[in-house]
Amino acid sequence: MLRLNYLWHGIQPAEMAQKGLSDPNLAAITFSSVVTDSRDAGSGTLFVALPGEKTNGHNFLAQVATQGAQGAIVQRSEMEAWLALLATSERPWFVLDSAKTPEIPLEFCKPETFFLLCVDDSLKALHCLAQYHRQQITPTLIAVTGSVGKTSTKELVATVLQQRFLTLKNKRSFNSEITVPTTILEITPAHQVAVLELGMWAPGEIHFLAGLAQPKIGIVTNIGPSHLERMGSMEAITNAKAELVEALPTDGFALLNADDQRVASFAERTQAQVVRYGQNSAADVRAELIEQRGLAGIKFQVRCKNLFPQLQGETVYQLTVPFPGRHSVYTALAGITAGLVLGLGWAEIAAGLQDQTAENRIRVLQAGTAALPYTVIDDTYNASPVSTIAALDLLAELDGQRLVVLGDMLELGAVEEQAHRVVGQRAAEVAHKLLCVGPKARWIAEEAQACGFPAAQLTTVDHNSAAISALPNLLCPGAYVLVKGSRGAAMEQIVTALTT
Repeated sequence: MLRLNYLWHGIQPAEMAQKGLSDPNLAAITFSSVVTDSRDAGSGTLFVALPGEKTNGHNFLAQVATQGAQGAIVQRSEMEAWLALLATSERPWFVLDSAKTPEIPLEFCKPETFFLLCVDDSLKALHCLAQYHRQQITPTLIAVTGSVGKTSTKELVATVLQQRFLTLKNKRSFNSEITVPTTILEITPAHQVAVLELGMWAPGEIHFLAGLAQPKIGIVTNIGPSHLERMGSMEAITNAKAELVEALPTDGFALLNADDQRVASFAERTQAQVVRYGQNSAADVRAELIEQRGLAGIKFQVRCKNLFPQLQGETVYQLTVPFPGRHSVYTALAGITAGLVLGLGWAEIAAGLQDQTAENRIRVLQAGTAALPYTVIDDTYNASPVSTIAALDLLAELDGQRLVVLGDMLELGAVEEQAHRVVGQRAAEVAHKLLCVGPKARWIAEEAQACGFPAAQLTTVDHNSAAISALPNLLCPGAYVLVKGSRGAAMEQIVTALTT
């Protein structure tokens, strides 16, 4: 719960200290959470109205007031519009202007009042509030970044650490300059650990987000061509991801994937203690004897260097993880390494790895009818060449008919054709039937056919609706159906059609 006086202090930039709201009648005014999506603005929330390219949050003020929100942060430049909207509201409302000394008449100091905190820039005010809140709380904060696997790693690290600590994690992939601050504001004094995913839209963004979050531990999963179209070069992507480890304190830890050359090089770019995980001999936490069990998960042995006093010399341990695919070894290793750095023992780590409440990127769904049963492998969260080939590798482990449905991979810049063709080569080796959806996915189809994939088993369509129409003729009893594509391809539409 955040009090009005606390919020008032928090939205002010440090150089603009304001008098507090000292009226004792305001003590009852609290906010349950801070949200930026009007659909989440339920009872007691503070809604941050943000102007955007596609929509303007100020247009929803009357709606969020009706939904029970306690108040909103609003932008001064939008005042004419939001005053007109609130004039239609049945609730009493009061404006607190950050440019003025606050004086609230007694009749407005009551819980039913809809409070508006008026500022120059609502996004900057959200950042100031998150920064202020972070200064008041002292959890061990862990930040995760990388080109692939950020969300899965965040999820598994959190489930491991919550075996001992009260742990907060950000929802879904809340990893932007808008959603990271709202997650920081969810951290309470009771939380001992918070695990946040940090995304990247442009150079400097991870540096900025790390400045807000102040992580003590940073995890970098890997570096690939995701966002290459926007960033321009692999060097630019590498430098942007390095901003996390560069922001870590001297008493912090940088947990780096030893098997990714670019990530491993970050050891030279941080003042924190470096702990490497992976499968090669340079790793401090190393996976060996990996046994893949299809959709049931993976089993492997972990060998640790002598860095963790709580292990008392026990440096080898057998673990089983219920997440499918060889790539899941790296997700598990990140969780194991974070647990070891924070003093957990093997029993706690093993229990965390078995916790299937973590939101796994891949969903395995039983679908169809008694006459036509099939299994959908839903990997539609996002797609890059690395993650798509990993999904195909998982499918290759399964005995049965394999139908592969692949959509466009986006934001790959100059390498997009080559990247799709590399996927086409692997798809030709794995799939029994291949359905390619979208203009870029045609490169997958072309390359698969060039590698000898039978034309009779290959279907190419331009849109998801056409793919859905084609599916009934491609399905067979007992088939495994892998569906994957970038977020912009909305391949979840195909999953919904397969499972409803």
